Amino acid sequence: MRHKAPTSVFVAITSLACLLAGGVYAQDAPAPDMRERGAELPGLTRPDAETPAPNGQDKAKAAVPQTKDAMLEELYAHLAQAPDPMRAGPIAETIEGLWLRSDSPTIGLLMGRSLNALKQERPELALQFLDAVVELAPDYAEGWNRRAYVLYLQDDYERALGDLRRALALEPNHFKALEGLARILREIGQKKNALQAYQQLLRIHPQLSGAKEAVDELTIEVEGQGI
Repeated sequence: MRHKAPTSVFVAITSLACLLAGGVYAQDAPAPDMRERGAELPGLTRPDAETPAPNGQDKAKAAVPQTKDAMLEELYAHLAQAPDPMRAGPIAETIEGLWLRSDSPTIGLLMGRSLNALKQERPELALQFLDAVVELAPDYAEGWNRRAYVLYLQDDYERALGDLRRALALEPNHFKALEGLARILREIGQKKNALQAYQQLLRIHPQLSGAKEAVDELTIEVEGQGI
C-alpha cells in the first residue's frame, strides 16, 4: 500500500510553496530544467516560520522547521512518499526555492544577474557571473548546478558533468542536478551509469516526470547490451 502524505502536511507545504513563489527576492528562481533549453524561470522568496494547523483546535500552530537543512530533510521525506504528481509538485517547488537560499547578498545578486543574462540569450555572460558564484561560494550547491546548466547549453558536457558531481557532493538529494547528470550520461552513451542515476533519482523524487520511462527504456537497452 502506498503511503499518503497527511492532509495537514500537504496544506503546510502548499502554503510554504506559495510564500516561496512570492518573488521578494528576484534572484531566487527555480533550477533550470535540463529538458528545455533557455526556459524562462520565475522568481522565488524565502519561506516564513510557521503555517497554521488546519483544524485550529486550541489555536495550535504546526511549526515549519526553522533551519534550511531541517526544512529540506522534512521535505525530502514527504517528496519520497508523495502518492502522485499533484502532491509532489508543491513539495518539489519548495525544495527548489530552499536550494536557492544564500546568506550572501552578493551571491544572490550574481545569481539574479546570471538568470537575466540567460533570459537575454547571453550564456557567456551568465557563465561569467556563475564563475564568480562558485569561486566566492564553493559550498553553495546551486551555484554549481546553475553553472552546469549553462555549460550544458554550450554542449560542454565534460565540464557540466564535473559541476553536477560537485553539486551532488554538496547536496546528494539535489534531484535537478541528478536529473541533469542522468540526461547527459545518456546522451553521451554511458547508459549503465545513466540508468543508475535515474534509479537514484526515483528514490528521491518518485513522481518526477519522465524518470520512470527513462528507467524502463534504459533497462531494456542495458540488458540488451549484455551488461
